[in-house]
Amino acid sequence: MENITTKTPTSTSFDISSSVTDDYDYETYQEHIRIANIIHIFSMFIYAVAFVFGTIGNGLVIWITGFKMKKTVNTVWFLNLAIADFIFTFFLPLSIAYIALGFHWPFGKLMCKINSTIAFLNLFASVFLLTVISMDRCISVVLPVWSQNHRTPNLASVVALVVWCLALIVSSPYFAFRDIKVQEDVTYCYNNYAYSADSTNENDETLVRLRYRAQVITRFILGFFIPFIVIVSCYTVIALRLHMNNLATSTKPFKIIVAVLISFFVCWFPYQVLSFVELSNYPADDFLSKVVFIGVPITSSLAFLNSCVNPFLYVFVGRDFRKNFRRSILSIFEGAFSEDSVPAESKDKTTSTSVSNVV
Repeated sequence: MENITTKTPTSTSFDISSSVTDDYDYETYQEHIRIANIIHIFSMFIYAVAFVFGTIGNGLVIWITGFKMKKTVNTVWFLNLAIADFIFTFFLPLSIAYIALGFHWPFGKLMCKINSTIAFLNLFASVFLLTVISMDRCISVVLPVWSQNHRTPNLASVVALVVWCLALIVSSPYFAFRDIKVQEDVTYCYNNYAYSADSTNENDETLVRLRYRAQVITRFILGFFIPFIVIVSCYTVIALRLHMNNLATSTKPFKIIVAVLISFFVCWFPYQVLSFVELSNYPADDFLSKVVFIGVPITSSLAFLNSCVNPFLYVFVGRDFRKNFRRSILSIFEGAFSEDSVPAESKDKTTSTSVSNVV
């Protein structure tokens, strides 16, 4: 979450998990330091785990889908999803260093802006791509003939490019508002919604609140609510069509559906809830302040884990892990991203085959 104050730019964690409101003075922050230290150690551990597994896992996906496999629609989706997650996890050491240095940002203003923007670019690009994947699979199930004739890797690449452009546009305010401020020889990386204006002015204070509320609400609607509704709707249609075609006996499609929905919901929903709790904490409520202070770093860490979970969801879910372990890495990913991962039971069952191949 963002730091919305221009008076006290301290933060409880890396950019999207910073949580200090205007009613948090420096003394109050010091009183919470002891508890925060434990949480920050936990956050750094999670960030380190996300960095190691995220860079390795997403790096493997990029290498295999981009250089070792034939270009298909599925490889285009997973390549772009892996790129988004890889870029984000690659920059996580900066966040670890920021926390380890007591929230001192030694990397300069430009990197402060870039680091924050990349975090939210990953959020929107990943969510948009997951939404596109679910829509693609739904269309392939509902309109198998049209999909077979028009579903091409080139079209998927164009759609992926549009997704990146939209994600960059939605993430641009985080680049604009991110700023640094030196306070008692400590450089803080925070969100300056007032653009260095006199924050004691009531109009400036209103503007700060308005910009912050708009950003939180926009992030929730575009980065969670609408994609979640679309994903749920698409996989509901897929499940119903599978059932209608008597293909529900295979547990793999349903395990993947459940894994995608649970992962997305569990990783991001707590973070979104805490965003609104922080947003409503004005004037400051002591209990809510403590909830935000403790909960935001934890929920942010959980959200970060989504970047290292994504590469493995479509690989190991619904499969015998021990068998996959004996296979080569390339074979595992080929099986996961293959357009024809489920063989047809009969040459006459064209529609059923199309349905099973896209789930």
